[in-house]
Parts: sequence; C-alpha cells; structure tokens
Amino acid sequence: MAESELQLVAQCIRSFPDFPIPGVLFRDISPLLKDPDSFRASIRLLANHLKSTHGGKIDYIAGLDSRGFLFGPSLAQELGLGCVLIRKRGKLPGSTVSVSYALEYGKAELEIQKDALEPGQRVVVVDDLLATGGTMRAACELLGQLRAEVVECVSLVERTSLKGREKLGPVPFFSLLQYE
Repeated sequence: MAESELQLVAQCIRSFPDFPIPGVLFRDISPLLKDPDSFRASIRLLANHLKSTHGGKIDYIAGLDSRGFLFGPSLAQELGLGCVLIRKRGKLPGSTVSVSYALEYGKAELEIQKDALEPGQRVVVVDDLLATGGTMRAACELLGQLRAEVVECVSLVERTSLKGREKLGPVPFFSLLQYE
C-alpha cells in the first residue's frame, strides 16, 4: 500500500467523541469527501488492493446504503465495473429481495432488485465503515439470495474493537484504516 497515499487518507478522518451517544467515538469521513486528492487516493488504494487480490475476477461492486454509495460507484469506475445498490427497505422500485438483521437498538432491512445480478456473478461489497458487522453480513446474505458470490467486503475505516469482521465468517475483509 502506498504509504503517502494512505497518510493522505488518514489525515482526512476526524474523530468526534460521544457522538451520536456518550461513549461512541465517531469517525467522520466528511473532510475526505471535501478533498479530491484524498478521496481519489482512497479509491485508488481500494482498487489496487482488489486488483492485486482478485485480478479481473470481479463482476460488480455493491454499494451499501448510504455512505457505501459514495465509494461504490467511484471504485467500480476505477475498476471498469458496474455498481449495484443495496438499499434500506422501501427505497427501490420493482421486484426486490430483502433480508432483516439486528441492530443494537432494534432491527432493519436491506433489499436489492431481483434482477440486479445473475447467479454466479462475483461481487465486492463496499461501505465507508465496518463497525459491528451486522449490515455488511446482511448484505452478504442478501447477495446470497441472488446466488451471487461475495468475493470480498471492503471499507475505508474499520473499528477493530467491535470485531465486525468476525461476523462476516469466511468472506475476506479489507479496510484501509483501522481504529480501536
């Protein structure tokens, strides 16, 4: 990984203690989105990782609602791929499949259009952050309903203390930046 590019990305992540609730240290990607050089570096680093790991054996990038939409299309373009959207329930037109999953404070649902992927297509799931892993695991389950193959999940930031990657089971996971 190009250290200077990674440093450029890391310096654009801000921390806000006790947000959104006391005891949470929020990692804010807004400065990264404001800075075109840093954003480009984040996309290039993720793309280089995927190229070296999977070569040309990825069919689509799947962006998670909502901040995964900020990285998914740019990453897909960098790799010469299309991007499919995994949305919160009720946000997609047409026929969809959905999955429910537990949150710390309740439950949620994700969905994807039934015709978004063909069986056997190889997909990488992208989001801005991996925390507890519940949303990313649900996305993998959802893609499994379409009989797509999730070859890897990636994120910009990982909260390692929350052990979210463990919830992904055998699906490989990669993050650019790791914080406790």
